[in-house]
Amino acid sequence: MVDLQPAQRPSFYFIGVTTGQSSIMKVFPKWAGALGIDAEIRGIDLPPHAPAEEYRKVVDFLKNDPLSLGALVTTHKIDLYRACRDMFDYADPYAEKLGEVSSLSKHGSEFRAHAKDPISSGMALERFVPPRFWADHGGEVLLLGAGGSSLAMSLYFSREDAAGNIPSRITIANRSEGRLVSAKAALAGLNHVNLQFVHNPVPKDNDILVAALPPFSLVVNATGLGKDAPGSPTTNAVSYPRNSLVWEINYRGDLLFMRQAMAQEKEKSLHVEDGWNYFIYGWTQVIAEVFHITIDLSTLEKLSGIAKEK
Repeated sequence: MVDLQPAQRPSFYFIGVTTGQSSIMKVFPKWAGALGIDAEIRGIDLPPHAPAEEYRKVVDFLKNDPLSLGALVTTHKIDLYRACRDMFDYADPYAEKLGEVSSLSKHGSEFRAHAKDPISSGMALERFVPPRFWADHGGEVLLLGAGGSSLAMSLYFSREDAAGNIPSRITIANRSEGRLVSAKAALAGLNHVNLQFVHNPVPKDNDILVAALPPFSLVVNATGLGKDAPGSPTTNAVSYPRNSLVWEINYRGDLLFMRQAMAQEKEKSLHVEDGWNYFIYGWTQVIAEVFHITIDLSTLEKLSGIAKEK
C-alpha cells in the first residue's frame, strides 16, 4: 500500500509510475517561482492497473488533506477514474465522455476531476501536423495503445471545427481486448470520424498495421512502452509509409519506438516527433486548473524555456 503523509506545506502531486525519474520534479520548483506559486511537488508511485483500493486511498487523501491542493495523473487516468468516480464532486464533460482523469483539483468545497488530454494533445499535434494535412493527403492515424491518450486524440480529431480536415480513418490497436472494448464504448457516437479497433497482442501485429497505412499518415506510440516499461509496440522490422508523421508521446525513457522510426527518417521522408511539447502542455493545463491561474502563450513559451535549462 502506498504510504501517504499529511502535507506540511501547500503541495501539488504527480501520480504516476516512476515519478522520481521525471524532470518535472526539478522543473516544477522553477516554474512555481516564475508563476508566483507557493507550493512543492510530491510524487505518488503506483504500479500500472493498481488495485481499486489503492486509487481510492490516494484520492481520499488528496480530497481531505487541507494542504494537498491537487494532482496531475499520468498512466492511471482511466483506472483511477473508474475506481473513484463517486468520490468526485464534479467531473468535466471530457472526463465523463472518456472515463478518465488527468487533473485533480479543489474549487471551494468541491473536489474536481478534469480530463485535459483532448486539449493538451491537440495543442501538441498542432505544433507539428501541417495545416490541412488530412484534407490535402487523405492519410490515416494509427494509435498504438487504447489508454487515455489515444481516446483524447480521437476526441480531438472529432471536434466540430475539424470537419473537412480529418484523417480518413483512425485505428486504435491494443494488446489487451478489455481496453479495446472500453475504448469503443467511450468513443461511441463521435462525429465525422471513421474509427476501427484492432486487437494486436504482439508487436509484429502492429508492424503489419503500420506497413498497410497509406503515405502521409500518423503513427503514435501511446502505450507507455519506452517510458513506464521497456520496449516498443513495434519491432525493428517495422516499415513506415512514406511522408508520414511518427509521434512518440513520451519524452524520457529508452524511447525505442522513436529510435526505430528515426532509422527510417531519411529514407522514408518521415517527421519524427518526441513528447516534449505534450509534456509541457499537459503539465501547464493541470497547473492552471489546480492553482486557478491563467497561463498565456508568452508565459507558456517562458515555462518551456525554463524546462529546457540544464
